[in-house]
Amino acid sequence: MASTPIINLRKGHAVRHNNEVCLVISHELKTPPRMASYVQMSIRSVATKKVFNLRMTSNDSVEGVVLERTPHEYSYKDSSGYHFLDPETYEDATVHEELIEDVKNYLIEGQIYTLLIADGIVVSIDLPLTMVMTVAESSDGVKGDSANNVYKPAIMETGLVVQVPLFINVGERINVKTEDNSYVGRNNDK
Repeated sequence: MASTPIINLRKGHAVRHNNEVCLVISHELKTPPRMASYVQMSIRSVATKKVFNLRMTSNDSVEGVVLERTPHEYSYKDSSGYHFLDPETYEDATVHEELIEDVKNYLIEGQIYTLLIADGIVVSIDLPLTMVMTVAESSDGVKGDSANNVYKPAIMETGLVVQVPLFINVGERINVKTEDNSYVGRNNDK
C-alpha cells in the first residue's frame, strides 16, 4: 500500500513498521510553543505484541496496511484459540487469546463480530458500542436500600462483571457499553 501521512492515522489503523503489521494504539498531535508540531504515537506489533513509541513530524508518512473488515460468527473456544466462522464461506478463523485479551469477555456464541484482517491475519475484533448480555449471577437487592444510584456487581454469561442497579435480577438482559463495561439499561427486545 502507498504511504499514509502520519497526521491522517487514528487509533485502530494498521501500519507496517520494521516489516511487521502494527496497530495504532495511541496517536496525539503535539504543538509546543515556538517549535514545529509533531505526532507522538504508540503502535503494537500484531505478531510479537511489542509496543513501539514513535515521535515523528507531522509531515512524515508510514506504510499503511489495508484492514479488511469481515463479519464472522463466534463459534467456540478451545486450546488453539477462539474460533470464528465466516457466514458466507464457512471458513474457520482462529484467533489466539493474547490478541483479544481486552474483548474476550464480550464473546457470545452465535453472535456476529467484525474481524479486522491485515495481510490475511486477524489483528483485532471490532466490538459494537453496546452489547446485549444476560445476567448470570447477582445478589438480591436489599429491601429498603433504595437510595438513588445504588449499584451491585453482576456477572454476565461470559464472566464479565458489570455494576448494575439493585432492581436488576438474574436472567435479565441488559445493554452494556463495551468501552468501559458500564450498564446502559435493560434490554426489552425478545
